[in-house]
Amino acid sequence: MATELTLPALSAGMEDAVIAAWLVGPGDRVEKGQPLAEVETDKATMELEAEAPGRVGRLAVAAGARADVGQVIAVLLAEGETLPAPDPEAPAPDPASAPAAMAPAMGPAAEPDRPRASPLARRLAAQAGLALDGLAGSGPKGRIVRVDIERLIASAPTQTTAETTAGPAPEPAPEAAAIPPGLGPYEVRPVSQMRRTIARRLSEAKQTIPHFYLEAEADLEALVALRTQVNEGREGAARLSVNDFIVKAAARALARLPEANVIWRGDEIWQLSEIDIAVAVATDGGLMTPILRGADRMSLGTLSAEMKDLAARARAGTLRPEDYQGGGFSVSNLGMYGVRSFSAIVNPPQSCILAAGAAERRPVGRGDQIVLAPVMSLTLSVDHRSVNGALGAQLLAEIRQGLEDPMSLLL
Repeated sequence: MATELTLPALSAGMEDAVIAAWLVGPGDRVEKGQPLAEVETDKATMELEAEAPGRVGRLAVAAGARADVGQVIAVLLAEGETLPAPDPEAPAPDPASAPAAMAPAMGPAAEPDRPRASPLARRLAAQAGLALDGLAGSGPKGRIVRVDIERLIASAPTQTTAETTAGPAPEPAPEAAAIPPGLGPYEVRPVSQMRRTIARRLSEAKQTIPHFYLEAEADLEALVALRTQVNEGREGAARLSVNDFIVKAAARALARLPEANVIWRGDEIWQLSEIDIAVAVATDGGLMTPILRGADRMSLGTLSAEMKDLAARARAGTLRPEDYQGGGFSVSNLGMYGVRSFSAIVNPPQSCILAAGAAERRPVGRGDQIVLAPVMSLTLSVDHRSVNGALGAQLLAEIRQGLEDPMSLLL
C-alpha cells in the first residue's frame, strides 16, 4: 500500500523545516536508506532517507517550500501500485490560492540532470537568488561547493535597492514594514531558517530567564608557558589552543560541582550524569553549538582534535543531529577577535554559559611586586532559577583555578 512520508523532527524543538531540494522525482524507484531530499533545519542541512523501498508517487511539498513536522511531504508506492484517481465530485484546488507547501515539485527538483552541489552550496545559492544551472563546480567530479558560490556572489553586481531585476523584494515583516525616511540605499538579505530560529530562541531566553552575571580574571602566565611547551614540534591541527584549555577547565569544574551541571525543566531541575559541553562556532549561516560529549573524561589532545573536527563540520554544514543536540553547559570565546569581555545569553534549557575574552597583558601582583602578565576576563551568565549565586561563584572560581594551574588539567 502507499506510504505517506512525513517530515520527522530532526532536532530537539524543531517545528518546521525547508525542503531545500528533492533528490528524486515522481516515478523514480528508491531503495531503503536512499537520500530523498535535502532538508534545511535551524541547525544544518541534512539528507532525508527513505525508510522503505518503493516508487515515488507524488512530491507533496515543492523544493524551497517550508513544511511542518508531521506534514506529508511525499508518497511512496509499492510495486505495481498507482495513485488513486482524484474524486470527480471534489472541487479542483485553485493553484493560485493553494499553499506552496502543498504544490507538487516542479522544475529542476524533479529533473534527472539536476546540478551536483553540496547542501551548503545550494543553501547559499538560494539565499543569494542564484541559479546553479551551467555552473562548473570545483569539488570532486565537478560538484558545486561553497567556494564556487562565494566566487559567483563576489562577481555579481551588488543589490543596492529594495527591488531587484528578478522582481519585487519579499514582503517585510510587520515590525519592519515602515522604512525610516532618509535611509539611503540598502541591501536585502533573506533570513535563513537557522538565523530565524536563533533569533526566536535567544529572544525567548533573554525575556524569560532571570540572568545574573559573575566576572573574574584569570592569570594565564602558567597556561601560556605550558601551551608553548606542549605545542613544541606539533604541526597545525595537532596544536592545542587556549580555547581547549578553557573547555577542559569548565568540564573539570562541573565534575567537581555536579550540582551546577543541571538544566531547567519548568517545575523540575534535572541533574545531568554526563558532562557534555556545547562550544559556540561561528558559521556563514549563524552560530552553531556542537557538543563535546563526556568532555571531563577526554585528554586535552583528544578534546582538541574532537573540537577541530566538530568546528570544521559545523562550517561545512555537515553536522548530524547528535552532534549538536543536548549539552548541559556552553562556552563562547570571542578573545580571538580582540574582545576584552562580554556577557553571553544562556542557551535554554541549560543553566550557564561561560564567555571568555582576549588574554591581555595587565598588571598583576607577584608577592610584593607588580608585573605584567597575560590576563583573561571570564563572565559566567547564570539562570538564577536553577543555579544560585553562591554555586555560580564557586563554579567560576573552579574554572579560574583550572586555568591558573593548567597542569591540573593534564591529569
